[in-house]
Amino acid sequence: MTQLFDRFIKEERKKLQTKLKIANVMAVPKLVKIAINIGLGEAQENKKVIEVMSGQLADICGQKPQITHARHDISAFKLRKGEPIGLKVTLRGNRMYDFYDKLVKIVFPRLRDFRGIPQKGFDGKGSFTLGLSEQIVFPEIEYSKIDKIRGLEITFVTSAKNAKDSKDLLEILGMPFSKS
Repeated sequence: MTQLFDRFIKEERKKLQTKLKIANVMAVPKLVKIAINIGLGEAQENKKVIEVMSGQLADICGQKPQITHARHDISAFKLRKGEPIGLKVTLRGNRMYDFYDKLVKIVFPRLRDFRGIPQKGFDGKGSFTLGLSEQIVFPEIEYSKIDKIRGLEITFVTSAKNAKDSKDLLEILGMPFSKS
């Protein structure tokens, strides 16, 4: 078990249960999974970009990413059904908590002019999505080996039923939300 998970189970879950006024401890919201997604539209011209970013995403997450393919033909983008257009990773269990801990304690403090995470990424059903504009904020990525700076999207899926409970859970786990 990871330190973050142990701390949540032993200390923070009881605080969250009291704050949300939940009778059963098993009904307290928890983090279910973290999904990381990178869109690579440029993979149509440069096939190497998929394997380069696949290696970088594997270094960041500690897990091999899955290639996503186009579902439809889109003539405006010269896109054919089945062409590779991105990468995704779904983290659960210990890897999920390790990634969350690294994101909160190492990555966010490395961001320039960081004033907290905007709260507009909640979907109303318990999930929260945020985007990072550059992959170089992760300590595993060597800046000298980067050919192009690319962004990624991180989605935190919780068992919470609404945005307020989800926000409370993520705050207790250490997510630095902005005040506004």
